[in-house]
Amino acid sequence: MEVIGFVPARGGSKSIPMKNIKLINGRPLIYWSALALQEASEVKEFYIATDDLRIKEVALSFGFDKLKVYDRLPDNAQDHSSTESILLEFIEKNKFGNNDIFLLVQLTNPFLKSEWINDALSIYSLNNYDSLLSVVPSKRFFWGNNGEPLNYDFVNRPRRQDFDGQFMENGAFYINKVNSILTSKNRLSGTIGIYEMPEYTGYEIDEQDDWVIVEALLRKHSAPKFQDFKKFKLIATDVDGVLTDSGMYYSQEGDELKRFSTYDGKAFELFRKEGLKTAILTAENTQIVSNRAKKMKIDFLYQGVSDKFSLMKELCKQQGIKLDEVIYVGDDINDKELLQNVGLAFSPANAQFEISSIKEVINLSINGGDGVIRAIYNYFKYKIK
Repeated sequence: MEVIGFVPARGGSKSIPMKNIKLINGRPLIYWSALALQEASEVKEFYIATDDLRIKEVALSFGFDKLKVYDRLPDNAQDHSSTESILLEFIEKNKFGNNDIFLLVQLTNPFLKSEWINDALSIYSLNNYDSLLSVVPSKRFFWGNNGEPLNYDFVNRPRRQDFDGQFMENGAFYINKVNSILTSKNRLSGTIGIYEMPEYTGYEIDEQDDWVIVEALLRKHSAPKFQDFKKFKLIATDVDGVLTDSGMYYSQEGDELKRFSTYDGKAFELFRKEGLKTAILTAENTQIVSNRAKKMKIDFLYQGVSDKFSLMKELCKQQGIKLDEVIYVGDDINDKELLQNVGLAFSPANAQFEISSIKEVINLSINGGDGVIRAIYNYFKYKIK
């Protein structure tokens, strides 16, 4: 009996165009559901069902070894298509066991965590439920359209702390057996259990206003685990797109100009006071960068670098530093390998998608050229992302 995860992700969202791959808290919306499934020990494999090539490419870019993409039929990817229709299409086209557990996850609720999936699957099995769904507690007072209260006595209005309230579907996940879905043509059937998630997970993304609320809550509840920078010995960075805004400026005489932030110079000074060495690695070779590095008193400047990862390994060897004692900041694909192998990796808010979608990278809320290195110092010193 296997657990099969399934995430529907069609490309035709009208209220929020390309919602499923729009960045939320520095990651594509679809990433958060995929991450929870990837890290859930009880899930053998999971599928993202999409009709859109862009969504498929984004999903595969995560590099999750449990993830597979199912190309859903166009007929089941219309505005009027139900979730049940794609469930049945998928199950009928794959040879799953009748008693295999089917876990439907909806990416409109990006709060889902792997531990909740594992816990829910355990409760589902131990209680012999036929199906189970995720819910949140709601202590709201509801009324019918006939002016009658539905869940309380308005004459004896209870205090919130004394009110049991009700449970509301939050759309995060549904669990059922393959055979039961085929028989009932529904995600739920038989004896149904509930799995209670925190109240804040009651928000789903359907409209623009939902996006604003969910992003704020996701940022709060998916905050990075802050570390002490005293374990690190070197902070290194790219130039264009990190120390600069990636713009190319020219004077009337044709001289190339770059815009740097004075905040970064101060940040490097503060890091040095904490005992860290500083380095710049860039593919370009300009006098502008040499001048800026000199003014900021950078310990190691490397220009014209084609393989940053190899260079960093050599620098670490020379300095007696381990790679996991290095902090690196990058924004584009030539930074990718290095970002994936250092102790702590950061990218600015304007980083390319190939970088911002890397699991190991912490996405900052500030753009390149606006003081990225200072933002990293604040991340350590004041716990500000």
